[in-house]
Amino acid sequence: MEMTYQEFARRFENGWRSVIDAKDELTEIDSHFGDADHGITMEKIAKAVIASQTGCSEVHDLLDSAADAVMGINGGSAVPLWYTYLDGLAQAAPASGPVSADDLKAMFASGLANLAALSKAKVGDKTMMDALIPATEALRSTDGSIQELFSAAAAAADKGADDTKNYVSKFGRARSYGEQTLGTPDAGAVSMKSFFAGLAKDDAQ
Repeated sequence: MEMTYQEFARRFENGWRSVIDAKDELTEIDSHFGDADHGITMEKIAKAVIASQTGCSEVHDLLDSAADAVMGINGGSAVPLWYTYLDGLAQAAPASGPVSADDLKAMFASGLANLAALSKAKVGDKTMMDALIPATEALRSTDGSIQELFSAAAAAADKGADDTKNYVSKFGRARSYGEQTLGTPDAGAVSMKSFFAGLAKDDAQ
């Protein structure tokens, strides 16, 4: 169970194109209790990451370039969070050659750990972590093909993002709205869900 650089790059780009496709939904969600700029910011991040893939030939370099591209963006709170996450993925990525299922598990665990060191949010706090934590746990606990790992992660992220409708915001600007935030999903969780949905899509199949 290994994945070539080309397959990883294809899935990675699909993840970001899925985020771009969700731009209007993310903007609408963020308009309720935020600045209505999350969709715009995530589109900037996604386009910068996709552009940064040019010239890369190894998974580590691709992720490193992606993190650097995000770091250079002027935007909201999503920028440092996604930079930190991508940097964590890069730290555990193999320097060369194909990526195994064990490599993937290590990479996504590293990404979550890196982000958790910056953001203290947990499941139930109505943040991107509501999608990321269960997605990472599902990927790491799944034994099977690369597709099965990503499909499990995408399903868990989808459920995690949907569950944020039942939570009260505890971080960011939305926190001041308290129980008014019930019934509306978290934009950060939905963008993370979109990213994992794209990772689970393999155009070669």
